[in-house]
Amino acid sequence: MIDAATIKPLPQSSTVDGKKRRVLVTGASGNIGRYFALHNKDRYELRLLAHGSTQEDPELAACGEIVDGDITDLDAIKKLCAGIDTIVHMAGNPSALSTWAELLQPNVIGVYNTFVAAKAAGCKRVIFASSIHAVSGYPADVQVKPGDPVNPGDMYGVTKCFGEALARYMAEQEGLSSICLRIGAFQPMESAVAEQGVKMLDAWVSQRDLNQLIQRCVDVENLQFAIFNGLSDNRFKRLDITNARELLGYSPVDDTTRANPELKDLKLADRVMAHSVQDSPDKSGIRDDVK
Repeated sequence: MIDAATIKPLPQSSTVDGKKRRVLVTGASGNIGRYFALHNKDRYELRLLAHGSTQEDPELAACGEIVDGDITDLDAIKKLCAGIDTIVHMAGNPSALSTWAELLQPNVIGVYNTFVAAKAAGCKRVIFASSIHAVSGYPADVQVKPGDPVNPGDMYGVTKCFGEALARYMAEQEGLSSICLRIGAFQPMESAVAEQGVKMLDAWVSQRDLNQLIQRCVDVENLQFAIFNGLSDNRFKRLDITNARELLGYSPVDDTTRANPELKDLKLADRVMAHSVQDSPDKSGIRDDVK
């Protein structure tokens, strides 16, 4: 098994043999799933798992085939995975304040069922929505890299660690390509520029940046397993996004220090030293020899 960290960037395509990839989005009525559906309805052939009244959402219905199902029902999820290339698994309990009893079914049993159903149906890949909470137990002054040991700060984070471990098992032992995204503070631009946006200084991921990251995870070829941190190009990053840049070509465009008025006025990108040759007007120590 080749370690994901050693793999070079690979070709990406939104089609398979000239046909659109068939993507199942679980949690399609949630914030991330809905945004992904609305912005990829022409890129992929979408099957959208939604519940209740959200099935009557005409905007979401225009994005693809809306289906009902319960991720805690293995047989039901197996049926929904039939004919699917990739599963973007966003369903689950999203609250970090939840108790174990509230998390067990959606975030453990449901995750297990989704991976097993994908394997049974012959799907190519599962993209698992992990979270910054899987490593939020590290001190605030530590930038966490994808290869660092998990360190959850709450029980919600514990369930995300389970999902990451299961993803690696499925990739290496069962042959199902699995990619985990440790998603930061996913918020629209309106929230980032509001007063409370300062709290997301090092953890924000914009809607369009996360959408790009998910797209690249769907399209990348020959990647069996990886963990990527889902943040925007913030001047200060709680999580390291280097391997997403290198393996996927991820190129985030947003930054809290440019988006939020309180931070933008500080001109941090210009005033904070990079502590490299970029800070020097002479630029390079070999400048005399390359003339």
